[in-house]
Amino acid sequence: MRRPRIPSMLEGIVQMAFSACDGMVFEERETCPVCGGAISGYDTKKKQFAVLTRGEGRRPVHVYVKRFSCRACKKVCFADEPFYPGTRIGSPVVDLCITLSGTMPFTRTAAYLEEMGIYIDRMTVRNFSHLKLPEIPTADVFGIHLPMSVVSLSTLASGLDEGSCIKGTEALAACGFPSAYRAPLQPPVPGYERDERDEQKGDKER
Repeated sequence: MRRPRIPSMLEGIVQMAFSACDGMVFEERETCPVCGGAISGYDTKKKQFAVLTRGEGRRPVHVYVKRFSCRACKKVCFADEPFYPGTRIGSPVVDLCITLSGTMPFTRTAAYLEEMGIYIDRMTVRNFSHLKLPEIPTADVFGIHLPMSVVSLSTLASGLDEGSCIKGTEALAACGFPSAYRAPLQPPVPGYERDERDEQKGDKER
């Protein structure tokens, strides 16, 4: 497979968007998502949002998410956060996997992400490409369908002072409040079906 060519400005948009997320704090939630009861602060968790590969090796991007304990049912829940339920990486990265996989095989999607400076292994790209999520708004940027979550984060990042990060509330709005999506995620389709589609796409490209 030939190495994809990514315009440097597109790479810059993606890098700016994710770099400005490092250190974001999320600490807002009104009620327990399980029973609707009153909640109180419990602790704060450090979560990996993305892994960037520009510069010296891989650089993880972390965010901090407050947890709450429900006074009624005693369940522990997270604040509203930029993660889809059941996933362990930032929703804009998932958005990228899904939108790119809609126009190319998942192996090529992983190569595109690598050229954009985002590390994510091919099988994870494949798993994310199968998720059943609400339609992801996109914008055509240099001929590539880029999720609006990434575009919006990049816009927010462009107005920041050096060394600062995007505010959690602004990031949630830019990402479309992904943690509010409570429907169960669709399990992956049988592997051979996806492999067959990928091979067909690859044949057409060649």
